[in-house]
Amino acid sequence: MPEAQRKEMERYLAACSAAAPEFRWTPAENLHLTVRFIGSIEPSVVDAIADHLDELELQAFDLEPGELGTFKRGRLVRVVWLQLRAGAEQARELAASVEAECVRAGLEPEARPFQPHLTLARARARDGVALPPLPSLPTGLPTWRADDLVLYSSHLGRAGAVYEPLRNLRLR
Repeated sequence: MPEAQRKEMERYLAACSAAAPEFRWTPAENLHLTVRFIGSIEPSVVDAIADHLDELELQAFDLEPGELGTFKRGRLVRVVWLQLRAGAEQARELAASVEAECVRAGLEPEARPFQPHLTLARARARDGVALPPLPSLPTGLPTWRADDLVLYSSHLGRAGAVYEPLRNLRLR
């Protein structure tokens, strides 16, 4: 994400955090598009998946943020996310390629359909909470180029997830 957009998102997320402290808001520098959660697997399997994906010469694409959305459990919100106005179809194609390589490597297929989004916040309560009114999204957030596919290991802690890059694949 370009620096100017990251700063704009930092201000927006800080305002959201003040409005809805019962959610854990993602730091702007951690915003990312998850195309597949793999779980705990051997590093050699990660390398094999990454090697096959690199051979595919996957294409870079532009992302443009859209509207806010939520994942709910009943009336309670568990996740607040930002949809993609542009780049959603290309993100689906990328996710399908990653999914195919994961299945090829022997992983179970993903049960849920892919929903391209950036996770902004997660409810602190396991079952979710009511979402209060949030500030309006900044207008005119520019598009940015998705030109890397990074395979991360995430380590969950009290302060949220810490992401460790394992492999970086350049999208062409």
